Amino acid sequence: MANLEVNVEYIEQQTIYGLWQKSNDKTISKDIKSLSQKYHMAVSVPEGEVLPYFVLSRNYDEQSNNFEMFIGSTFDKDGLETFILPASEYAKITVKPKLGFLWGASIGEAKRYFYTKWLPKNSYEALNMEYEYHTEKSTGNQPTIDIIFAIQRKS
Repeated sequence: MANLEVNVEYIEQQTIYGLWQKSNDKTISKDIKSLSQKYHMAVSVPEGEVLPYFVLSRNYDEQSNNFEMFIGSTFDKDGLETFILPASEYAKITVKPKLGFLWGASIGEAKRYFYTKWLPKNSYEALNMEYEYHTEKSTGNQPTIDIIFAIQRKS
């Protein structure tokens, strides 16, 4: 396991625009690809040229492994749905792709670390929403993306 660091940061409210789809642990890779294609067609911008770029999941059901997935950005365009990321504290893990191109393995490792190692040892609870935050840092020779987890302090 890579040396992962979790930082808690306050993030201002942000409105993002995109598309929703139901997904599942078994179909997530295919679903991200197809929803991403639909999103890029809707905004008429080629893949890789939309930054910032959000891949958000929420309402994960541990019984069925189903959840809602949203792909979008800050571009407001007809036909896109609006989602507001509330101003709050969030946990952030910055990841690099495995072998320079395997994002899925790095993202999965970061999520497992957050939920099984970091969260049980800290005074926060997860709010069942997380997202990949792709920016200019996601491209280039040493790309990274931030995985952002909605959290709140335990009462």
